[in-house]
Amino acid sequence: MSRMPRRRSPGFLPARLGPKAAEDEYDTNLGASRLTLRAMLPNAITAAALCAGLTGIRFAIEGDWKFAVLAVVLAGMLDGIDGRIARLLNAQSRFGAELDSLADSLSFGVAPALILYLWALKDLESFGWLAALAFAVCCALRLARFNARIDTDEQPHKSAGFLTGVPAPVGAGLAFTPCYLWFETGIEALREPVVLALWLGLIAVLMISNMATLSWGSLRPRRGIRLGVLAFAALAFAGLMLEPWWMLSAICVGYLALIPYGLVKYRRIRLRRLAERQSAAAGPAPVTPA
Repeated sequence: MSRMPRRRSPGFLPARLGPKAAEDEYDTNLGASRLTLRAMLPNAITAAALCAGLTGIRFAIEGDWKFAVLAVVLAGMLDGIDGRIARLLNAQSRFGAELDSLADSLSFGVAPALILYLWALKDLESFGWLAALAFAVCCALRLARFNARIDTDEQPHKSAGFLTGVPAPVGAGLAFTPCYLWFETGIEALREPVVLALWLGLIAVLMISNMATLSWGSLRPRRGIRLGVLAFAALAFAGLMLEPWWMLSAICVGYLALIPYGLVKYRRIRLRRLAERQSAAAGPAPVTPA
Protein backbone atom coordinates (compact mmCIF):
# COMPACT_ATOMS: atom_id res chain seq x y z
CA MET A 1 0.00 0.00 0.00
CA SER A 2 1.52 3.25 -1.11
CA ARG A 3 1.88 6.19 1.25
CA MET A 4 0.09 9.40 0.65
CA PRO A 5 2.47 12.25 -0.16
CA ARG A 6 3.09 14.55 2.80
CA ARG A 7 1.57 17.96 2.32
CA ARG A 8 3.40 21.07 3.43
CA SER A 9 1.72 23.61 5.57
CA PRO A 10 0.66 26.45 3.26
CA GLY A 11 1.45 29.10 5.82
CA PHE A 12 5.14 28.33 6.23
CA LEU A 13 7.64 30.15 4.04
CA PRO A 14 11.22 29.98 5.32
CA ALA A 15 13.11 33.20 4.74
CA ARG A 16 16.78 33.72 4.04
CA LEU A 17 19.00 35.26 6.62
CA GLY A 18 20.59 38.62 5.94
CA PRO A 19 20.27 42.25 6.96
CA LYS A 20 18.58 44.82 4.78
CA ALA A 21 20.97 46.76 2.59
CA ALA A 22 19.81 50.13 3.92
CA GLU A 23 17.01 51.74 5.88
CA ASP A 24 15.47 53.13 2.72
CA GLU A 25 15.38 49.73 0.97
CA TYR A 26 12.33 47.53 0.69
CA ASP A 27 12.49 43.82 1.48
CA THR A 28 11.74 41.95 -1.74
CA ASN A 29 12.98 38.41 -1.08
CA LEU A 30 11.06 36.78 1.73
CA GLY A 31 10.24 33.45 0.13
CA ALA A 32 13.59 31.70 -0.16
CA SER A 33 13.45 27.96 0.36
CA ARG A 34 17.05 27.17 1.27
CA LEU A 35 19.55 28.50 3.79
CA THR A 36 23.12 28.59 2.52
CA LEU A 37 26.42 29.74 3.92
CA ARG A 38 26.36 32.58 1.43
CA ALA A 39 23.05 33.79 2.87
CA MET A 40 24.49 33.70 6.41
CA LEU A 41 27.55 35.82 5.55
CA PRO A 42 25.82 39.21 6.04
CA ASN A 43 24.60 38.11 9.48
CA ALA A 44 28.13 37.06 10.39
CA ILE A 45 29.30 40.58 9.56
CA THR A 46 26.49 42.01 11.68
CA ALA A 47 27.60 39.80 14.59
CA ALA A 48 31.18 40.99 14.08
CA ALA A 49 29.96 44.59 14.29
CA LEU A 50 28.21 43.75 17.54
CA CYS A 51 31.40 42.24 18.95
CA ALA A 52 33.37 45.33 17.94
CA GLY A 53 30.93 47.67 19.65
CA LEU A 54 30.87 45.67 22.87
CA THR A 55 34.67 45.34 22.86
CA GLY A 56 34.79 49.12 22.91
CA ILE A 57 33.25 48.96 26.39
CA ARG A 58 36.07 46.73 27.54
CA PHE A 59 38.68 49.17 26.23
CA ALA A 60 36.87 52.00 28.04
CA ILE A 61 36.94 50.09 31.33
CA GLU A 62 40.70 49.71 30.90
CA GLY A 63 41.09 53.41 30.06
CA ASP A 64 42.14 52.88 26.43
CA TRP A 65 39.92 55.64 25.09
CA LYS A 66 41.25 55.69 21.54
CA PHE A 67 40.79 51.96 21.10
CA ALA A 68 37.32 52.21 22.63
CA VAL A 69 36.24 54.84 20.12
CA LEU A 70 37.93 53.02 17.24
CA ALA A 71 36.06 49.84 18.14
CA VAL A 72 32.73 51.62 17.74
CA VAL A 73 33.93 53.25 14.51
CA LEU A 74 34.84 49.77 13.24
CA ALA A 75 31.36 48.58 14.17
CA GLY A 76 29.94 51.44 12.11
CA MET A 77 32.03 50.44 9.11
CA LEU A 78 30.90 46.82 9.37
CA ASP A 79 27.30 47.96 9.76
CA GLY A 80 27.66 49.94 6.56
CA ILE A 81 28.79 46.96 4.49
CA ASP A 82 26.71 44.09 5.85
CA GLY A 83 23.55 45.33 4.20
CA ARG A 84 25.32 46.00 0.91
CA ILE A 85 26.66 42.47 0.91
CA ALA A 86 23.18 41.16 1.66
CA ARG A 87 21.88 43.03 -1.35
CA LEU A 88 24.63 41.68 -3.60
CA LEU A 89 23.97 38.13 -2.41
CA ASN A 90 20.19 38.58 -2.56
CA ALA A 91 19.97 37.58 1.11
CA GLN A 92 17.81 40.32 2.67
CA SER A 93 15.19 39.19 5.17
CA ARG A 94 13.13 40.31 8.12
CA PHE A 95 15.36 38.23 10.40
CA GLY A 96 18.39 40.13 9.17
CA ALA A 97 16.68 43.47 9.74
CA GLU A 98 15.80 42.51 13.32
CA LEU A 99 19.32 41.24 14.04
CA ASP A 100 20.81 44.37 12.55
CA SER A 101 18.64 46.61 14.72
CA LEU A 102 19.45 44.70 17.90
CA ALA A 103 23.16 44.89 17.12
CA ASP A 104 22.87 48.60 16.35
CA SER A 105 21.13 49.24 19.65
CA LEU A 106 24.06 47.75 21.55
CA SER A 107 26.93 48.96 19.36
CA PHE A 108 25.67 52.51 18.75
CA GLY A 109 23.45 53.08 21.77
CA VAL A 110 24.70 51.20 24.81
CA ALA A 111 28.41 51.13 23.95
CA PRO A 112 28.84 54.88 23.22
CA ALA A 113 26.77 55.75 26.29
CA LEU A 114 28.96 53.65 28.59
CA ILE A 115 32.20 54.79 26.96
CA LEU A 116 31.30 58.46 27.32
CA TYR A 117 30.08 57.90 30.88
CA LEU A 118 33.40 56.33 31.87
CA TRP A 119 35.31 58.99 29.93
CA ALA A 120 33.76 62.08 31.53
CA LEU A 121 30.09 61.84 32.51
CA LYS A 122 30.79 59.88 35.69
CA ASP A 123 32.01 63.12 37.28
CA LEU A 124 28.40 64.33 37.24
CA GLU A 125 27.25 61.22 39.10
CA SER A 126 23.46 60.87 38.70
CA PHE A 127 23.02 63.57 36.06
CA GLY A 128 25.80 62.13 33.93
CA TRP A 129 24.28 58.66 34.15
CA LEU A 130 20.88 60.07 33.14
CA ALA A 131 22.48 61.66 30.06
CA ALA A 132 24.05 58.32 29.12
CA LEU A 133 20.72 56.54 29.66
CA ALA A 134 18.90 59.11 27.55
CA PHE A 135 21.23 58.52 24.64
CA ALA A 136 20.95 54.72 24.84
CA VAL A 137 17.16 54.80 25.20
CA CYS A 138 16.70 57.25 22.32
CA CYS A 139 18.87 55.06 20.11
CA ALA A 140 16.69 52.05 20.95
CA LEU A 141 13.50 54.04 20.30
CA ARG A 142 14.82 55.21 16.95
CA LEU A 143 15.55 51.64 15.88
CA ALA A 144 12.19 50.40 17.18
CA ARG A 145 10.44 53.07 15.12
CA PHE A 146 12.33 51.91 12.04
CA ASN A 147 11.33 48.28 12.62
CA ALA A 148 7.70 49.24 13.17
CA ARG A 149 7.61 51.00 9.79
CA ILE A 150 9.24 48.26 7.71
CA ASP A 151 5.88 46.99 6.42
CA THR A 152 4.25 50.41 6.20
CA ASP A 153 3.46 51.39 2.63
CA GLU A 154 3.11 55.13 3.14
CA GLN A 155 6.44 56.57 4.24
CA PRO A 156 6.94 60.08 2.81
CA HIS A 157 10.58 60.34 3.83
CA LYS A 158 11.58 56.94 2.46
CA SER A 159 9.71 57.39 -0.81
CA ALA A 160 11.63 60.63 -1.36
CA GLY A 161 14.98 58.97 -0.62
CA PHE A 162 15.35 60.43 2.88
CA LEU A 163 15.62 58.98 6.38
CA THR A 164 13.64 59.92 9.47
CA GLY A 165 15.96 61.31 12.12
CA VAL A 166 19.70 60.77 12.42
CA PRO A 167 20.67 57.08 11.90
CA ALA A 168 22.05 55.21 14.90
CA PRO A 169 25.62 54.74 13.55
CA VAL A 170 25.80 58.42 12.63
CA GLY A 171 24.46 59.37 16.05
CA ALA A 172 27.22 57.37 17.72
CA GLY A 173 29.82 59.04 15.54
CA LEU A 174 28.46 62.49 16.35
CA ALA A 175 28.40 61.71 20.06
CA PHE A 176 32.15 61.00 19.97
CA THR A 177 33.02 64.36 18.37
CA PRO A 178 34.38 65.82 21.66
CA CYS A 179 36.57 62.72 21.98
CA TYR A 180 38.00 63.17 18.49
CA LEU A 181 38.98 66.75 19.25
CA TRP A 182 40.32 65.91 22.69
CA PHE A 183 42.58 63.20 21.29
CA GLU A 184 44.26 65.76 19.03
CA THR A 185 44.21 68.91 21.13
CA GLY A 186 44.13 67.72 24.74
CA ILE A 187 41.84 70.64 25.66
CA GLU A 188 40.20 69.67 28.96
CA ALA A 189 37.15 71.82 28.24
CA LEU A 190 36.12 69.17 25.71
CA ARG A 191 35.95 66.73 28.59
CA GLU A 192 33.71 68.97 30.68
CA PRO A 193 30.87 66.68 31.83
CA VAL A 194 28.15 69.33 31.70
CA VAL A 195 28.97 70.26 28.10
CA LEU A 196 29.24 66.61 27.14
CA ALA A 197 25.87 65.81 28.74
CA LEU A 198 24.19 68.61 26.80
CA TRP A 199 25.87 67.47 23.59
CA LEU A 200 24.76 63.89 24.16
CA GLY A 201 21.20 65.08 24.79
CA LEU A 202 21.21 67.04 21.53
CA ILE A 203 22.30 64.00 19.51
CA ALA A 204 19.68 61.87 21.26
CA VAL A 205 16.95 64.33 20.23
CA LEU A 206 18.21 64.32 16.63
CA MET A 207 17.98 60.52 16.53
CA ILE A 208 14.33 60.35 17.60
CA SER A 209 13.24 63.47 15.71
CA ASN A 210 10.80 63.30 12.80
CA MET A 211 12.86 65.53 10.53
CA ALA A 212 14.00 64.30 7.14
CA THR A 213 17.72 63.60 6.94
CA LEU A 214 19.87 62.85 3.94
CA SER A 215 20.54 59.29 2.85
CA TRP A 216 22.83 57.91 0.16
CA GLY A 217 19.82 57.71 -2.14
CA SER A 218 19.10 61.43 -1.83
CA LEU A 219 22.68 62.42 -2.74
CA ARG A 220 22.88 62.56 -6.51
CA PRO A 221 25.82 64.64 -7.72
CA ARG A 222 25.53 66.24 -11.14
CA ARG A 223 27.38 64.71 -14.04
CA GLY A 224 29.82 67.61 -14.24
CA ILE A 225 31.10 67.21 -10.66
CA ARG A 226 31.17 63.41 -10.32
CA LEU A 227 34.92 63.18 -10.91
CA GLY A 228 35.43 65.87 -8.31
CA VAL A 229 33.30 63.93 -5.83
CA LEU A 230 35.38 60.81 -6.45
CA ALA A 231 38.59 62.77 -5.93
CA PHE A 232 37.21 64.25 -2.70
CA ALA A 233 36.23 60.78 -1.45
CA ALA A 234 39.74 59.51 -2.16
CA LEU A 235 41.29 62.44 -0.30
CA ALA A 236 38.90 61.90 2.62
CA PHE A 237 39.98 58.26 2.84
CA ALA A 238 43.62 59.34 2.80
CA GLY A 239 42.84 61.83 5.56
CA LEU A 240 41.33 59.06 7.67
CA MET A 241 44.56 57.11 7.31
CA LEU A 242 46.86 60.04 8.12
CA GLU A 243 44.85 62.16 10.56
CA PRO A 244 41.86 60.06 11.66
CA TRP A 245 40.67 62.23 14.54
CA TRP A 246 40.74 65.49 12.61
CA MET A 247 39.04 63.81 9.66
CA LEU A 248 36.33 62.26 11.79
CA SER A 249 35.71 65.66 13.36
CA ALA A 250 35.42 67.24 9.92
CA ILE A 251 32.99 64.54 8.79
CA CYS A 252 30.78 65.15 11.84
CA VAL A 253 30.79 68.92 11.32
CA GLY A 254 30.02 68.44 7.63
CA TYR A 255 27.09 66.15 8.41
CA LEU A 256 25.60 68.63 10.87
CA ALA A 257 26.04 71.41 8.30
CA LEU A 258 24.11 69.33 5.71
CA ILE A 259 21.07 68.87 7.96
CA PRO A 260 19.53 72.26 7.00
CA TYR A 261 20.22 71.51 3.33
CA GLY A 262 18.40 68.20 3.68
CA LEU A 263 15.40 69.89 5.28
CA VAL A 264 15.19 72.46 2.49
CA LYS A 265 15.57 69.81 -0.20
CA TYR A 266 12.85 67.62 1.30
CA ARG A 267 10.53 70.60 1.68
CA ARG A 268 10.87 71.31 -2.04
CA ILE A 269 10.04 67.70 -2.88
CA ARG A 270 7.05 67.72 -0.54
CA LEU A 271 5.68 70.95 -2.03
CA ARG A 272 6.15 69.61 -5.55
CA ARG A 273 4.29 66.42 -4.69
CA LEU A 274 1.51 68.41 -3.08
CA ALA A 275 1.13 70.53 -6.20
CA GLU A 276 1.03 67.39 -8.37
CA ARG A 277 -1.70 65.85 -6.22
CA GLN A 278 -3.75 69.02 -6.31
CA SER A 279 -3.47 69.29 -10.08
CA ALA A 280 -4.40 65.62 -10.47
CA ALA A 281 -7.43 66.05 -8.22
CA ALA A 282 -8.59 69.13 -10.13
CA GLY A 283 -8.56 67.19 -13.42
CA PRO A 284 -8.14 68.65 -16.91
CA ALA A 285 -9.33 72.17 -17.53
CA PRO A 286 -12.76 72.40 -19.24
CA VAL A 287 -12.71 73.23 -22.95
CA THR A 288 -14.63 76.40 -23.76
CA PRO A 289 -16.63 76.40 -27.03
CA ALA A 290 -15.40 78.70 -29.77
